[in-house]
Amino acid sequence: MNPRLRTLLSPLNFAGYLAWGAIGFEMLISHDPADTGMAVPLAAVAALHLLFLALFMMVTSGQSVSRGTQAMVLAQIGLAFVLMALARYSSVPILLILCVVQLVRVFNARLSVVIILAMNIVVFFIYRDLWQLRSPMISTLMHMSFQGFASLTAWFAFRAEQTRDELAATNADLLATRSLLAESARDSERLRLSRELHDVAGHKLTALKINLAALARDPRMPGDERIGLCARLADELLADIRGVVQQMRQDEGLDLAAAIHTLARPFPRPHLELEIADDARVATVAQAEAVLRAVQEGLTNAVKHSQAHTLWVVLRRDGDALRLDIRDDGRGSGAVRAGNGLSGMRERLEAIGGGLEVQRTETGGVHLQAWLPVAA
Repeated sequence: MNPRLRTLLSPLNFAGYLAWGAIGFEMLISHDPADTGMAVPLAAVAALHLLFLALFMMVTSGQSVSRGTQAMVLAQIGLAFVLMALARYSSVPILLILCVVQLVRVFNARLSVVIILAMNIVVFFIYRDLWQLRSPMISTLMHMSFQGFASLTAWFAFRAEQTRDELAATNADLLATRSLLAESARDSERLRLSRELHDVAGHKLTALKINLAALARDPRMPGDERIGLCARLADELLADIRGVVQQMRQDEGLDLAAAIHTLARPFPRPHLELEIADDARVATVAQAEAVLRAVQEGLTNAVKHSQAHTLWVVLRRDGDALRLDIRDDGRGSGAVRAGNGLSGMRERLEAIGGGLEVQRTETGGVHLQAWLPVAA
């Protein structure tokens, strides 16, 4: 299912639709222009009510926060005030509860409190001067309590999502570190074993060959076939050990595909599309770290900033270099500013002879292009 459609059909949105529908139903069956003191046709009230729903769906279907999103939330508050003035029914102020649920997601906490207080001051005057209620303060305080409960619930839910994303990023960092440590330990053990085989077994086999050659020249053992057989076996064993040592030193290295999939698994979004060419292998732990940290930074940026749904990662060999292409389908705007993450990625790549380019795609996503030498 499309992520935007999934968000529109979420339980929280569905509850908002029910509230909006109940308010519209009351307007439909109870609308009387005489109640407002002005001849306002039902079609005009319905159009404003539908516009409120459209803005609500546009705000809640998007993942990123922008000035346009903030403007749409403020426009909904204005529409709610207009509807309260035109259609004086007890359910209309519930629209403001839907507004505060969005308000705490697109504004910081302090500004949200200021807007909610200002909003309820306007509500008080509408109750007192337009609706002419006997107890406008009590009605205002009642609605403020509902708004406070809704805003706190939405804020805690929003913070839970942020904490989940932060934990996913931390978990990904730990997984990348674990993969690198495991590979580093395996690499060190391979080198240690290869050195032991070469220095100890190879040295002793060479000494054995020298002694067998000396025995073969001894006039007391003329033509002894067993000495020749032992010499040939020693030669073959020494060649086998050298082959094993060479193979251990030419190990293919870290399984990047498995490591990158493990890195992306904790993130609920974006979905990872990974392509690694068969000949795209890293030679050292430093190269593996550069690749994994680059993918990790791409994942983290997609979650925190661009709110992307898909991340494409392609690693291929281009002559004497490895090319890493990371692209997401986010909807950002403006130039990509290099924070600590991107700066650290560039420094890590440059330290091993590579580089990094960062730009935006035509749709607003982030496109990272990194390269590093095949042989570090």
